[in-house]
Order: sequence, then structure tokens, then C-alpha cells
Amino acid sequence: MAMKTTLAETELGKVRANRESDKYLIDGHDFIDDRLIHEQIAAGRGADKSRIRDIIAKSLSIKRLDPDETAALLGVENSDLRQEMFAAARQVRDKVYGPRVVTFAPLYCSNYCVNSCLYCAFRCENSAQKRKALTIDEVRSEVRNLVNNGHKRLIVVYGEHPDSSADYMVETIRAIYDEQTDKGEIRRVNVNAAPLSVGDFRRVKEVGLGTYQVFQETYHHETYARMHPSGPKSDFRWRLYALHRAQEAGIDDVAIGALFGLYDWRFEVMGLLYHTMDLERCFNGVGPHTISFPRLEPAQKSKVASESPYRVSDEDFKTLIAVLRLSVPYTGMIVTARETAEIRRAAIEIGCTQTDASTRIGVGAYSEDYRKQEESRQQFRLGDTRELEEVVQDLARMGYMTSFCTAAYRCGRTGTKFMETAKAGAACSHLCIPNAILTFKEYLEDFASPATKQMGEKLIAERLEQLPENHKKFVADGLRRIAAGERDVRL
Repeated sequence: MAMKTTLAETELGKVRANRESDKYLIDGHDFIDDRLIHEQIAAGRGADKSRIRDIIAKSLSIKRLDPDETAALLGVENSDLRQEMFAAARQVRDKVYGPRVVTFAPLYCSNYCVNSCLYCAFRCENSAQKRKALTIDEVRSEVRNLVNNGHKRLIVVYGEHPDSSADYMVETIRAIYDEQTDKGEIRRVNVNAAPLSVGDFRRVKEVGLGTYQVFQETYHHETYARMHPSGPKSDFRWRLYALHRAQEAGIDDVAIGALFGLYDWRFEVMGLLYHTMDLERCFNGVGPHTISFPRLEPAQKSKVASESPYRVSDEDFKTLIAVLRLSVPYTGMIVTARETAEIRRAAIEIGCTQTDASTRIGVGAYSEDYRKQEESRQQFRLGDTRELEEVVQDLARMGYMTSFCTAAYRCGRTGTKFMETAKAGAACSHLCIPNAILTFKEYLEDFASPATKQMGEKLIAERLEQLPENHKKFVADGLRRIAAGERDVRL
């Protein structure tokens, strides 16, 4: 294994990285102005129906909303008008992404942590947590089980600790891509990990890192300081500009998110919008590829996680999803297994485009009986632990294909190329639906039960007929090749 990074080296790296981020400040300030956001939220309350409908119309043209427009949507309390927002969010989702849902699995590599986040079971003071970092052989074992379950995409999660440095990330990513089974391989490794310097971001990009995901947790400065009393994560700007440094390093697929329940959910939606806007300002219109909005869940020995006064109701959760979909209409949105199956269905109907399946969040959890994964091995509680095939069936009943596509990333359709297509509202018909059909067919051939295959083949036939003629011929030929045993057919 590579040489371990010391905590002192980590702190030095953080200082350097902060200097790297100073260039992105505006007159010495970051892009989150707490006072302004509160004023915008207050001013947005009570907007008349005609204004709300004008804002919805702008979103339907796949144009990002301005902060005052988003604040007006956040202020809608009339239930009928909210239903109009939900319906519009569905239209936007279908126009840009089509009737498909991308799936992935999280792979936790380590739960060592040097931070003191009050809402997290992994925080360094929690002595009840059983700590572990996977060896490379253990990583390979986890990957084999995930591949043999049908997965092609992973989000790999690392605790913030010297033992989970860029060196460890490079080693584990290489091991994941190298692992092959009779059932295939992982084709896309995304990462959720602590912020890095530009130099370290370049290193992990070189070994095939896909999307780099860093959540700000809360955009409210005072709440952030209270929730993160010590450790590298206590530096608000160190985290806020992590994805700017990643983009500078050439990682043009980045992902943002907030942990809803730490502060007012309306403020966090505005924070996500401002984060999107600043990334677009700095990087030629390339903002986040995805936005995530996990809700705070109970966590081992965390009073904050159980008793926060800002916990988000199901109705408000659905509203914030709709508002985000309308505010940033061209960006992917992820709902995870934190939520129950029922809520995930609603979130997908409203506007989400990605979700996880067969999810296990204990370190080493895919290589052992999940029933033995006690609380002391997990970061938080899950709401939906269904296996991948159950999720595939559920989505099919809703009319959605499960997509395992990784073609865009491997063909270089990321960053500006992806954003230009998505903003034109053309991603689904030109690229995503054809490749979704092909990867769905591959899953049905290799992993599905007869009942699931029957449902899936019916969906494929329907979607094939809806394709433009130039794509229909290619996809039909690809389907025949896959049925004959060829794999990884893509447009």
C-alpha cells in the first residue's frame, strides 16, 4: 500500500488549497451571502399565480432560474399551484433526460475520520464506531460482489483521514477498474470524498475518476461552524471551493449537495443554486453534473441527527425537489436509499434522474451477510435496502428503464459537451435513451429473472419505436448483438 499521509501534511495541503481557492472569491467574499439569501426568501413569499407561471414557463424552456425566481417558487404555499410546479418539474425532467433512471451502488472504503461533525456517526469522537479501511484485496472482493449483482457504476466513499489520502484513493480506483468477473466489470467510478488540492485532484483524475462529489452539508455560515466544531471540515471555504479546484484540475464532472435538516430547507435550496451559478461563472457555463439533497437521518450517538428542529417533512421534501428541478433544469438529480421506496418513487416522478440500489453503507458490507451490519458499522440509517432487481422491476412498473450507461464519460461527452446538449433539452433523444436501451438489454440478458426480463423487453420495444430513425437502426442492431453475446455496445 502507498505511504500514508500524516495529519500535519493534510493540514499543510489544506492551507495550500485555500490559497488556490482565493482567486475565486468576489471582492474577498465567498458566493454565499446569508443576509441576501434570507431577504430573497422573504421577498419571494406571496408571489401571484401569473408570476409563478411565468417562472415555470422559463424553466420549461430549459433556462436556469435566477435567485429571485427560485425564491418565489420556494414561497408558494397554495397546494394547487404546487401541483402545477410538480407537473412542470416532470415535464422538464422528461424533456432533458427522458423516461430512464440511472442506477449505481455506493462502496464505502473507509470510515476513519478526523472531523467532529455533530450529525455523523463517523465523527472522530464516536468511540462506539468500529473503524475499518478496506485493503486492496477487500476492495476487489466488494467489487466482484457488486458486478455479479449487475452494477456498472459506483460511488466510492472515503472518510476524511490521512489513511484515506489521494494515494489510497488512486490505489482503490485502480483496483476497482482492474477487477473483472464472468459477469463484467465496473465501467464508471465516481467518488465522494474530502476536498483535495488541485495537484491531488489531478492525480485521481489520471486513474479514471469519474464525477467528484463533495457536499457542503449546509450553506449557512453560522450553522456550518456549529455543526463542524473541529477538524479540516471546520473550514467553510476549504469545502465550498473544493469543486472549483477539481474543475481547475480537469475534472469537469462535479456534483454538489446539501444535507437537508441542518438548517432551513429553503436556504439550502438557494445555497445549491448559488453554488451552481458560481461554478458556471468560473468554468464557461459548466456547473454541477448532479445535485443531491439527502435528508438528515438518525446516526449512532448523534443527538443532532435525531432532534434537529429543521428536519424536512415529506411534503416539503417533494417541494424542494420540484423547485431544484425547475431552478436548474438541465442538471441530474439524485435521490438515495436514505429515503423509503415510496418517497423515492415520488422523487423520481417529480424530477430525479439517478438512484442507488442494493445499497449497503457499512465498510465491507457487500462481502458479508448484511444482517450482521450492526449500527456501529454504518454512517446513518437507510430507508430502502431493496436489491437491484427489485428496484429495476419497480421502475419498470412506473414506465422507466433502468440505465447502466457510462458511454458519455468514456467517449468524452462531459463538461461543456454534456452541458451544451443538456441545456438544449436534447440529451435523451440524441444519446441517453439509445444507450439506456442497450445497457438495459445487457442487464436483462445477464441478470434478470424471467419476470423482470419480460417487463424489460416490453419497455425496450416501446422505447425503440419512439427513437428517431437514424438511431433506431443502430439500436436495433445493437440489441441483436447483445442477445448474441456481445457486450458494451454503445453510441
